[in-house]
Amino acid sequence: MAPRVVIVGSANMDLVGLSARLPLPGETVLGDDFMMTPGGKGANQAIAAARAGGQTVFLGAIGSDAFGVTINARLTAAGVDASGVRTSYGSSGVAVIMVDRSGENSIVVAPGANSSFTGLTESERRAIAEADVLVCQLEIPVETVTEAMRAARAAGTRTILNAAPARSLPPELLDNVDLLVVNEIEAATISGRSDIDMPALLALVPRVVLTLSGSGSRYADRSGTDAVVPAFPVEVLDTTAAGDAFTGALSVAWGEGRPLVEAVRWANAAGAACVRHVGASNALPTRDEIDALYASDPGA
Repeated sequence: MAPRVVIVGSANMDLVGLSARLPLPGETVLGDDFMMTPGGKGANQAIAAARAGGQTVFLGAIGSDAFGVTINARLTAAGVDASGVRTSYGSSGVAVIMVDRSGENSIVVAPGANSSFTGLTESERRAIAEADVLVCQLEIPVETVTEAMRAARAAGTRTILNAAPARSLPPELLDNVDLLVVNEIEAATISGRSDIDMPALLALVPRVVLTLSGSGSRYADRSGTDAVVPAFPVEVLDTTAAGDAFTGALSVAWGEGRPLVEAVRWANAAGAACVRHVGASNALPTRDEIDALYASDPGA
């Protein structure tokens, strides 16, 4: 059976501008194109997990505006169970994203309804308890993330924390994390070190995945495993949702019972498949796309 994955996190409307290069402070740059698409790390990872083959439930908050209606419809159309999503009076979260022709991006997020997502209900706790894997990020109040992680640990549900955007984390949150997914900036922020120190991270959580952009990923755990998992070479068009594709696919692979090094390699394939397209939720790959790229890895 497909693993049951619950994503607790943010949902935004992404306003994406494409241009030859990113503007400097105070500069105006004429763009190439514009698109509007549902996003947010939580919603993106929910769609990514659903497309990767997971039975996916999304728990979060949207606004009472037209953006909220569109976000909810997009989640449902992607096969995500969005029946438990809250509606908060006011605006939905919005992300303003600039992407240059090399695929690099710059993002500003206005949280909107995401800030109202506090205090888990009994039905939300039940959904977490029934899951194989819980995934959280840091675009909603950290108190809610901590509460969700604590509920998962009490129920025996595996937990993944994608600690983005970068911030220091309270010990009561880290105590309930089974697997931490971070990039180099986030790893430095959490460990309090300027260099990448896996032992320092493993002193906080039992398992760590460090994403290395075009260089692949690194997985380490307290049993002594420390492996660099190579990237899949692809043409890069937009890196915006690559991390979300990676995390969503990783949650499915781990829920299926794959060894974590192999789960990370499959997640690398998902991230690589994602960057070949423009627009966050539109770029998130299907299971067939991930499998096809995964099979091409010379390091398999």
